[in-house]
Amino acid sequence: MYTENICKDILLFSKAVATNQIARFSPGLYVRLTGQTGRGGDEGSSADVAGYFFECVEDYRRQLGLEPAEFKTFLAGKTILEYGPGDVLGVALLLYAYGAAQVRCVDRFPLNKINAKNAAIYKALCEGLTGDEKSRAMAAFNSSGDPESGFSAGTVNYAVTPNGLSGESLAYDLIISRAVLEHVDDIDATFADIDAALKPDGKSIHKVDLKSHGLDRYQAFDFLTWPRPLYRLMYSHKGFPNRWRANKYVEAAGKAGLEITQLAPIDQLGAEQIDRIMPKLASEFRSVSRDLLSWLSFWIILEKKPNTH
Repeated sequence: MYTENICKDILLFSKAVATNQIARFSPGLYVRLTGQTGRGGDEGSSADVAGYFFECVEDYRRQLGLEPAEFKTFLAGKTILEYGPGDVLGVALLLYAYGAAQVRCVDRFPLNKINAKNAAIYKALCEGLTGDEKSRAMAAFNSSGDPESGFSAGTVNYAVTPNGLSGESLAYDLIISRAVLEHVDDIDATFADIDAALKPDGKSIHKVDLKSHGLDRYQAFDFLTWPRPLYRLMYSHKGFPNRWRANKYVEAAGKAGLEITQLAPIDQLGAEQIDRIMPKLASEFRSVSRDLLSWLSFWIILEKKPNTH
């Protein structure tokens, strides 16, 4: 295994294994200890976070290739599933405001919460809307316009499941996630859930972040040099990157019977950085093409294959 400081890496390994067991047996405690939000680090004011959620929804619109009015027509009456929404269901609220019939959010960790900070984010989202869209957003709460009252039944729903999957069949017109799939422990099970839960004419859109999420030690992508058994002991229950590259997602889609209608990188690692890390890679990454290995993030859009259901 690649290391530049064996003592440092032994200590890192020991701490990571201990916290992985906490996440395994008490996910709620792990979330409280680490203060996870599902969105990364400090994100600024309520208005800034609301702006982030507006941009997320815009990304989905652009991936669908629709103009704003077309996007809202597309959403009208749709049932939507979002994997791993984080502690604020901002995307779900906006999709409901734009016309979706219902949005269900599922996660493995119990991140969703309504406190003063998050309530202010919901209010900022409502204030960023106008007309019927604002009215729908306000009406999504048990007490109109009051996020602290919680979401009303049939608008935006949240569930924590042991594996973070929906377990549903032919239930959704649209399934989405953003920087989530790289954290799931069983990619094949997740893609099978997408295939099962998606309606025959539905679409599934995912932004996948392949970066190290702070796990590199000495150089870019050296988190890919840990042997898989050691990496799993350290991170398999904590929602940390599963480390799979884009080729694994293509393989999982095929196994699940899903058709990939779009697969495109967003950004890539430089050639010199790839040259430095390739000789040090763990065995499961040595067969990945140089191009796919360089991908830092990508979009993937999925549909059911014709006549498979």
